[in-house]
Amino acid sequence: MHGVKILADHNIPCVADAFHDLGEVGLMPGRDIRREHLLDCQCLITRTVTRVDEALLAGTPVEFVGTATIGTDHIDLEYLRQNGIACSNAAGCNAEAAAEYVISGLFAMSQHGDFDPFALKAGIVGYGNVGSRLYQKLDALGIDCRVCDPPLQETGESARDFVDLDEVLDGCNFISLHVPLTRDGRYPTFHLLDRERLAQLVTGSVLVNAARGEVVDNAALLELLWERDDLSVFLDTWENEPLVNRALLRHVDLATPHIAGYSIEGRLRGTQMVLEAACRHFGLESGWHMTQLLPAARSIAIEAAGSGLESWRSLFRQHCDIRRDHDAFVAGADFDDDRFAQHFDGLRRVYPDRLEYERFTVGRRKGGLPDKVLRRLGFKITG
Repeated sequence: MHGVKILADHNIPCVADAFHDLGEVGLMPGRDIRREHLLDCQCLITRTVTRVDEALLAGTPVEFVGTATIGTDHIDLEYLRQNGIACSNAAGCNAEAAAEYVISGLFAMSQHGDFDPFALKAGIVGYGNVGSRLYQKLDALGIDCRVCDPPLQETGESARDFVDLDEVLDGCNFISLHVPLTRDGRYPTFHLLDRERLAQLVTGSVLVNAARGEVVDNAALLELLWERDDLSVFLDTWENEPLVNRALLRHVDLATPHIAGYSIEGRLRGTQMVLEAACRHFGLESGWHMTQLLPAARSIAIEAAGSGLESWRSLFRQHCDIRRDHDAFVAGADFDDDRFAQHFDGLRRVYPDRLEYERFTVGRRKGGLPDKVLRRLGFKITG
């Protein structure tokens, strides 16, 4: 047994097994981690629910922080840099899952709200790991897309044609947010959609936030929904998690508890990425690998003949019944704060298995959904 002592959020999949070869692994709820728990630890493995800053780390021997998440807004990176503490996140680990979840939400809302998703003009705000994958999937489906990403546009590193946010809000009726949470710099995203920008949403718009809750002013959104019944809203992320705005929870069309990226692959990939970073930092090796835990591929049968909207809805519903997630979440809307916080975290901790498209084989009738589109989405074909 090596000498590294590790404290990890108990909700990170397989974290004890993954880090076993590096040393002693302690587990506890991420929201409960305090400085006193780290006084003899060299390694902290966490998620977004733990604020990692001077108050947590000062006077501890922690020399490596890994977060099994794509975002780092919960970490004071400057403090870590100044104090020589290495840090690694899992950028892109659940990007595929999050993009697929947005597709599931879109088609589920289209049935409930009786609109045609193929007739929408999409505006993707944020063209990073998730936004770029969502673009590829919408493009495969033939849904017209615009992309807004001022920081990326400024670098000139992408050949994509970009538009500004006002053009997205004024010209698109399906808006999906995939930006990091930032409060400073030239392009802060805190309340990116504030009261004024929310008011720009065109009639019949579909709004999705699977980025960070604070990207949308939740109070202003609730006020807008009280005034307008033409909007369809899907929120996976919320301000003040886990104590989300319960009135807003009841009012949106689709509500899920920050689980867009919670595929089996996405969650295991997060563990794998921070494990590999920790191994590099400490000069150690681990015999654990996520591929040892992936279940067998699954199949989907499309019952509806043809390539119409109902066949697409059937495909995405069989892949991921997002209404199940919505119903489970909203069932706690009347709980008091303590019970609701437990409800929110509990749904994330015991989330049912969800596999990504590439783990599915689609069987269908002749003349059904186009092979080319299914393959571009990532599915395998049979029949």
